[in-house]
Amino acid sequence: MYRRILGPVYDNEKENWRILTNKEIYARVKKPTIIETVRLNRLLWFGHVQRMEENRIPKRVLYMNLGTTRLRGRPRNRWQDEVREDRRIVGGEGWQEKVHNREEWKKLLRMARNRRILHMLME
Repeated sequence: MYRRILGPVYDNEKENWRILTNKEIYARVKKPTIIETVRLNRLLWFGHVQRMEENRIPKRVLYMNLGTTRLRGRPRNRWQDEVREDRRIVGGEGWQEKVHNREEWKKLLRMARNRRILHMLME
């Protein structure tokens, strides 16, 4: 959508018109990418579940062990694997204490959004 709104640009070096690349579009509009949005929402939900009481169903399901074996080959990423990677990117130190304090957790995620930390893996 942004590509159509911004339209083609004239390239002086090659002396022709071209469409903008994804990186150029994100640099111009200064909006989070879909990957950043998914990662932030995943971390928000993780913080929400971590603050729940132990007997709540979402928290029990998050740490449930199904007792089945995984298939041969490269294992598929589980939701917890993705959350672990997102936490590592945002700031691995001290997240255990911050996740139980809603304001601290939101501040950490807001800082990650503003500094575009979660965007780094895409480049």
